[in-house]
Amino acid sequence: MNGQAPGGHRRRPSGARHVIAYNWPLYLAGGAVTVGAALVARRSRGIVRAVAWTAGAAASWWTAASLVASHVVYDRSPLHGWEWLSPALVRAGRPPRPGRHLVVSSGLDEASAVIGALHPGCEQTVADLYDALPVVESSLRRARRRVAPRPESVACSADALPAPDASVDTVIAPFALHELRAADDREAAFGEVARILRPGGALVLVEHCRDAANIAAYGPGAEHFMPRARWLRTARGAGLRLAHERRMGGLVTVFVLVGPER
Repeated sequence: MNGQAPGGHRRRPSGARHVIAYNWPLYLAGGAVTVGAALVARRSRGIVRAVAWTAGAAASWWTAASLVASHVVYDRSPLHGWEWLSPALVRAGRPPRPGRHLVVSSGLDEASAVIGALHPGCEQTVADLYDALPVVESSLRRARRRVAPRPESVACSADALPAPDASVDTVIAPFALHELRAADDREAAFGEVARILRPGGALVLVEHCRDAANIAAYGPGAEHFMPRARWLRTARGAGLRLAHERRMGGLVTVFVLVGPER
């Protein structure tokens, strides 16, 4: 995202309010299930009543929990400020600046403008996978309509990132690679990252992982995320090792994965 709304006014990055705007059918459905289940439970007995109360309680919990979680992660944590990037790189044994870097987006780029402002003089390319995604979630389509890509973004596919071999110091992929649903596509993307990284370069991967905390917060929606072990297995297959990891807002994991010094 370029940080600007129509008319040139600065736009805040996605918080709970924007999450609702992008996912309003899910929240509408959650509210409908909660109300419908309560009505059924009041008119039923036995197992039907128990099932209705259980369904209503689950829908109510996940609707409220996902909103609270989104507020904590996107409004209250340091995630969108990106001041944490330099310390993360240093802890991974890298210089504090990203150098020549590639920001990977799958349609909603809320990182490149902020990173560019924090690190002036570092050459930046934005790789936009949106048009090449085999499957585009309706929430991502809504986000794309609300937030246009930066004009300088380069449309590309996961198996053809826009950089020559061994030419990039850092690849930054915030909430982008989980949109590649097929394992082959994710493996191709990691292979491309390994191809374009300079020796010892780093991939900064920012994702929700499918784990107990995210399942508790997002319920069935956590199926959209990849387990931590799967990310690390894919990284190892591309020759990248985990050099630093941190949790942000209790639900987002930052992986700094470093390529070999060759």
